[in-house]
Amino acid sequence: MRAAFPDFRLGKVLATSFTGTLSERHGDSVERIPTPERLVDWLAVSGLAVDSCTPAQLDLARELRESIHAAATAAARKDALPAAAVRVINERSAQGRAAAVLTPEGERRWRLSPASGVEDALGVIAADAISVIAGERDGRLALCASPTCRAAFFDTSQSRTRRWCDMNTCGNRQKKARFHANQRKDSSSAE
Repeated sequence: MRAAFPDFRLGKVLATSFTGTLSERHGDSVERIPTPERLVDWLAVSGLAVDSCTPAQLDLARELRESIHAAATAAARKDALPAAAVRVINERSAQGRAAAVLTPEGERRWRLSPASGVEDALGVIAADAISVIAGERDGRLALCASPTCRAAFFDTSQSRTRRWCDMNTCGNRQKKARFHANQRKDSSSAE
């Protein structure tokens, strides 16, 4: 991994992990795939290894990422899905030529076509987004409670009441802020 970039925030759901490559959307945003090479890195750690990526393919990936974010946010709010986002997701899904394969360990992996690996990987991500947004999986789409983040995430907790996209970042930051606010309140009331 290239050390000059922020760490990836990987989750268990491919589509929402992909939208997490741009975080803090309502604050000082953090772009985790600023270069084509960085997209290649993210795809590799997500089980969708490709040999290379062009700037045009990075643009396609970012367009898909933002479309998934818009559609997942609308679905979490129970709003109508944005037509432009649905169009992009469907186009990327249809353009991919990946095949699901079963490993000897009984796990599903994706085999990408060597001819156009990035487009195939985007097709897998788009198909994953379709299954999540369409409600085909056990869980619910929710929005991070952090006012600077508001990322869509897929909540598979038993109670389906998770509040943070990532407890180690957004949740921890909010807990620290509450703790410090309570300390300031306690010290000012003691005076």
